[in-house]
Amino acid sequence: MLKLTYTENGFYLERLAQPLEDWVTARVMLALRAGTSLCVESSTASFLLPANLPQLRHLERQQEGEEAIDLSICDAEFIEVSLQGTWMTSHAEGAEGVFVTSMNYTVEFFLLKLWEESPTCTRCLP
Repeated sequence: MLKLTYTENGFYLERLAQPLEDWVTARVMLALRAGTSLCVESSTASFLLPANLPQLRHLERQQEGEEAIDLSICDAEFIEVSLQGTWMTSHAEGAEGVFVTSMNYTVEFFLLKLWEESPTCTRCLP
């Protein structure tokens, strides 16, 4: 499973070994026990990767047939990665929260590696 944490300063991408359903259930239970509000909905998340990353072509081949990911050319410099998954936030209208999705292990692995190698990653959360 991939987890994207969005804050006002950027986002952070990480891969978790826990199944998506287990993670979402635990997060909902935590909110219930803490008495905090939580909005959970199906959604999409997008971010940019430089088009000149060496392993990008391998990701393009691996993602074929994977419905949770779409790669689109933005311009000569960037590729937009769009993911389908679950958005969770404590403020329904807010832009801060957590997005989780589950795909083929190979696709998740290459997506994470591309993001880590991207110069745009240095502007994200530590």
